[in-house]
Amino acid sequence: MLEISSLSKQLGKRDVITDLSFCAQRGECIGIFGEHGAGKTMLLNLISGLVKPSSGHISVQGFNSLTHPLHVKKALGYQLQGGLSHHLMSVKSMLNLMASLRGFSGAEQRRRVDRAATRLDLLPVLNAPLNALSISVQRKVAIAQAILHTPSLLLLDEPAEGLGPDQRLRFRALITSLTEEMTVIIASRHCDELSSFCTRALVIAGGQLISDTPLSELQGNSRHFRAVTLAAQTPLDLLALAVLPGVAGIEEDRHAPGTVTVLAMPGHSIFPSINALIASRGWNITSLYLEPGRLHDVVHHLSQEASL
Repeated sequence: MLEISSLSKQLGKRDVITDLSFCAQRGECIGIFGEHGAGKTMLLNLISGLVKPSSGHISVQGFNSLTHPLHVKKALGYQLQGGLSHHLMSVKSMLNLMASLRGFSGAEQRRRVDRAATRLDLLPVLNAPLNALSISVQRKVAIAQAILHTPSLLLLDEPAEGLGPDQRLRFRALITSLTEEMTVIIASRHCDELSSFCTRALVIAGGQLISDTPLSELQGNSRHFRAVTLAAQTPLDLLALAVLPGVAGIEEDRHAPGTVTVLAMPGHSIFPSINALIASRGWNITSLYLEPGRLHDVVHHLSQEASL
């Protein structure tokens, strides 16, 4: 579906992307993770054809991006990070324009615009001016235009930025449904928010691919993997938690008094014994959950190692 081989991009004398290679198959949802300035947006710009590579090859559905750019553009949709805005156009006008540029007209154009607007919860603002909308809604319009033509490859750049908890749940459902129809690649600094639907993680630092692994494996490298975070209205007996079998240490949350994270030794499951301790002590617990592993910490650690 997507093949990238030895991709490099120089801006002046600076290497922005260096000798980067990977493939993506149909139905995959891939997260491109990295810290600010890592090269995530540049990589999406290169795949989309907005920027030409200095060297290397990009192929989408068997078409080379340099020799068959129109075929590649038809096969992919791209949501730019900043969203869509215009001082005169409404949401509906913009979507109709983009559908027209994609070659749709009449009833088919209306059907596609209505479907994309429905999937992105844009029906209440269809007649609103784009520049009157919040950045998060403008970003949803940008996603809507990117899926109008049902592309084979969908590129999303920080798509969940600015979304509230309820909106994130709907966004998760949207991405899950889109992955059934197309390959989805999402670039984001907020990798933990994508952990529930991305199956594979590419970590980029300094324009280089430093990790390509199943997302669950990346989570397993976190020191918070299988940790237990709990909060109580009254102070907890930290010593009682610390001496439980398999406990590696305890972290207190400085920003949320009464919340602690109990770290697990590798290969140990500490959730059952913590549950038993809570029951025996009769602690009034307000929240309790098993940590899947904090991707942000792993990505930061890998990025720091790569810079040494």
